[in-house]
This record gives sequence, structure tokens and C-alpha cells, in this order.
Amino acid sequence: MRSVTGDGEVTGNRRGDGFLAPVDYSRRTRYRRPPAAYLRMQWIGPLLARLAWVPSYVAVLEVPGRKSGAIRRVTLVRVDWNAASYLVALAGESEWVRNVRAARGVVRVGTRRRLPAVLVEIPEEERPPIIRAYLLRAGRRPETRASVREARAYFGLAPDPSLEQIGAITGYYPVFRIDWAQTGSGSPPQLR
Repeated sequence: MRSVTGDGEVTGNRRGDGFLAPVDYSRRTRYRRPPAAYLRMQWIGPLLARLAWVPSYVAVLEVPGRKSGAIRRVTLVRVDWNAASYLVALAGESEWVRNVRAARGVVRVGTRRRLPAVLVEIPEEERPPIIRAYLLRAGRRPETRASVREARAYFGLAPDPSLEQIGAITGYYPVFRIDWAQTGSGSPPQLR
């Protein structure tokens, strides 16, 4: 059973997280491990993306594993802000973040059409407007149920957080700009 402590921290069983309720990524730690059921189902995201059964802002990142060299695929939300595309690491220092940092080269991003790209990590002080754009993606307004739920569950923030409030937590959420190899810029090409 899940419960909320006096300081707002969610505790308890996480088995349903990610399927019936959002995964709680708000805990202040360098890495927030997703629930085991979510990890076991990770293969389905790239399949649905390949079939184009996902929203246009969903992207599949393909990056070589830093130890094995095997291609790893992870489904992520791509956010467009200020004429560029970004990936936000909700789980913090996750495996895909570590693999991207070790790759130091071209990765592939896309859904059905995978395009080569270089991911450039954004400094902490430049992340707040990008994280805000993540919360307001796909035309959401600050007061919508989805943006309020994600502000709390993913970032541990109040509804409609200010850039200063977001700035206080950016050290826990790596953000990468996608520099598309084909366009030579951060401007997203048509991915489908």
C-alpha cells in the first residue's frame, strides 16, 4: 500500500506504478530505478513506436551500451523548445544517460524513421525552461490534470511551478539537446 509521509514523500509498494499510476520520480536522489514490471515491458515501447502507435513527441533512442557495445533502445518523450528538441531523464542518472555520455558520438533517435543525432548535455542552469516545456508539451496548460500530476510525481513540484522552483531540482534531471546529423541543427526533422 502506498502512503504519503508528512514531508510529501510517497512510500510503499510500487508494483502498480507506471501502469495504473505514474511512476514516482520525485525523490531527491541521483537515480530513481523504475519498477521491475516497467523494466520488463520496456521492449514494447520501441515496437509501438515502429508501428507509429505513439504520439508524435515519443522517440526511441538507440545508443550503444557503454560496456557491451550492444545497441540499447529506450522509449522517451521528446520535447521541443526554442526551435530545438530535447530529452529529459526523469530517472536521473539512468542507464541510457550513462550510455549517451560514454558514446560521445552519434546515436539514433526516431520512431519509424531513425535518424542519426548527437546528444549534447545541457548545463543545470539552462534546464528550467526545458523542463517546464516538458510539463506543457502537446499543448497542455499548467492547470491540466496531466501537467499537475507530472509536476508532482515526476519532479516533486507544486502545480504550475515557476522557473525558480524548477531550477532548485534540475541537478537531479539530466537534459540533452538533440543535434540532428541530417539538418546540422537542433531543429527536429520529420520523424515519421
